[in-house]
Amino acid sequence: MIRSPLFITRIRRLAARRMKVAVSWSTGKDSLMALLRALSSGKEVVCLLTTLTEGYNRVTMHGLRRELLHAQSSSIGLPVFEVWIPPNAPNEVYEERMGRALTELRERHGVDGVVFGDIWLEDVRKYREERMRGTGVEPLFPLWGEDPAGLVEEFLRLGYRAVINVVDASQLDPSRFLGRTITFELIEELSASGKDPAGERGEYHTFVYDGPAFSRPVAFRTGDVVVRDGRFHFVDLIPV
Repeated sequence: MIRSPLFITRIRRLAARRMKVAVSWSTGKDSLMALLRALSSGKEVVCLLTTLTEGYNRVTMHGLRRELLHAQSSSIGLPVFEVWIPPNAPNEVYEERMGRALTELRERHGVDGVVFGDIWLEDVRKYREERMRGTGVEPLFPLWGEDPAGLVEEFLRLGYRAVINVVDASQLDPSRFLGRTITFELIEELSASGKDPAGERGEYHTFVYDGPAFSRPVAFRTGDVVVRDGRFHFVDLIPV
């Protein structure tokens, strides 16, 4: 069958178009590794998609100050797409806000997919897939099935630096782990104690502040420790 030159040109343009994605961004190591995987696979990363808590100006779950989030994104060279969530919002409100964000990302920014840093929690992946079904935006899981310890070791071998800024005291001793920099020795400690070395169960959360993707380190100092719900220990990271 003979194809017209116009048809062939159109096919080539479609084939050459890179998939546009947003990266679900918590400011931590798994988000960073998912970003690197997306870039290495040829995807065009449009932005870092982050939820923040209204009234606190902090990243939801990680409790990180908004100023540090933007210092991080500026150093990496990617803008932040902010989704604001009320404190203690019910799941319905979270899903409504996120649904609006996905619509805007698709219609105004041409985003085809959202990249997540999930590694092996089936229920989390299933939830994301169900909530995004029919949105026109595809959930992507570039870290899925990888060895957690190997993933953190790769993070370190590549030259990235991260500090533990949240610890779940029901799973880890905050006096041992809160405020520590991620190291090979720390991974061994976690593995030896039977904990997930990547913190996939929420044992801990991190803030990445330096590495090859950064044009400059994100400077900060540690402040007070805050305990929420009698369980979650947050060390305040303060921009300097």
